[in-house]
Amino acid sequence: MSAPKKLFIKTYGCQMNVYDSERMAEALGGEGYVETKSPDDADMILLNTCHIREKAAEKVYSELGRFKGLKAEKPDLKIGVAGCVAQAEGQEIMRRQPLVDLVVGPQSYHRLPEMEAKAREGEKVLDTDFPEEDKFEKLKNRPKAKRGPTAFLTVQEGCDKFCAFCVVPYTRGAEVSRPADRILREAQDLVERGVREITLLGQNVNAYHGAGANGDMTLAQLIWELDKVDGLERIRFTTSHPNDMQDDLIEAHGTCAKLMPYLHLPVQAGSDKILKRMNRAHTAESYLRLIERIRAARPDILISGDFIVGFPEETEADFQATLDLVEEVKYGTAYSFKYSTRPGTPAAERPQVDPKEADDRLQRLQALLTKQQREVQDSMVGRDVTVLFEKAGRFPGQMVGKSDYLHAVHVADCDRAIGDLARVRILSSGANSLAGALID
Repeated sequence: MSAPKKLFIKTYGCQMNVYDSERMAEALGGEGYVETKSPDDADMILLNTCHIREKAAEKVYSELGRFKGLKAEKPDLKIGVAGCVAQAEGQEIMRRQPLVDLVVGPQSYHRLPEMEAKAREGEKVLDTDFPEEDKFEKLKNRPKAKRGPTAFLTVQEGCDKFCAFCVVPYTRGAEVSRPADRILREAQDLVERGVREITLLGQNVNAYHGAGANGDMTLAQLIWELDKVDGLERIRFTTSHPNDMQDDLIEAHGTCAKLMPYLHLPVQAGSDKILKRMNRAHTAESYLRLIERIRAARPDILISGDFIVGFPEETEADFQATLDLVEEVKYGTAYSFKYSTRPGTPAAERPQVDPKEADDRLQRLQALLTKQQREVQDSMVGRDVTVLFEKAGRFPGQMVGKSDYLHAVHVADCDRAIGDLARVRILSSGANSLAGALID
């Protein structure tokens, strides 16, 4: 029997790319590949790219340049670029980096086995189509390995919102939701392989409208179906848009025990002028009232968010409106970034904010968000939470897991195994995690 071929995948960006990388590994696993953690001993290298940050494409070209020596040493090594940069750059990648053997967009990775076979024959292979066939369905019979206690599950892809700063509608396409029965089948499969917590993924996950037995289902209806899966203990979802936060989903946060008290709900800015320029189609006031309704349904819910500072035409008064909104919401965690242009997006053509001013605003916003995150973490001390243990800690007898609120929790003298759920009393709060003890 010949030795298995080795596959190295480097994943950039969002959780959806993590999910996609897992599916790509499964697709190539059927062709005799096993994953390796080092590119040096790989027979195939795949870069699963993200186009959401500044100079994303240049970072990919730089990474590819590092493989020139390896390719010279191993002429049979195949190198591929996948994901959103692949979708956006296409043939340009092969033109600029001749060492690349295949380029595949995020909607076509189910075709990787065929592409790999052609690359082995010496062809340069490019596929950035938006095919009609369901890539998830094409992969359902691929070999599947035992899983850890948590997993991502893509339920919706693409975006119809066309925010002025974002390339997702161009790289991932229009909003498409997977049929509910296929999601439930995959969830059951994950549970049978050891998963106890599933995070539902989508560019606008709460815009989910997949086909069900009696017509299209909402995300809340899908969650209630997942609630019936024996062995699935926790459900999360990300990323949401405020305009798609429907009444039944808000209600589910208060009534579905398996739906965790954590919600990532990006607002991006606190100024109505900037929100309009962003094409966000909501106001700061409508967002704040939405947060009130969510907290009325689930008072202990931890709210997470995204922010962009230095957006074109943002003034100091606009930025102050963002700080005011943050003060009112009190985020448990948040992600904040300085605006960076994306060629082809409307905002790229507008007057830009001075970079030094944008840097200053970002530092001030991050200081406030960090303060709020620490306050929320400190407020957990003395409380009892449920922890799903995911791995052993750095010290003997220590286990690490996530609380209901997605906080990392370290537990000493822990006799529980990976995948166990246990009640834990929080004893102390660190910079980015909590420490606790098992409750007998």
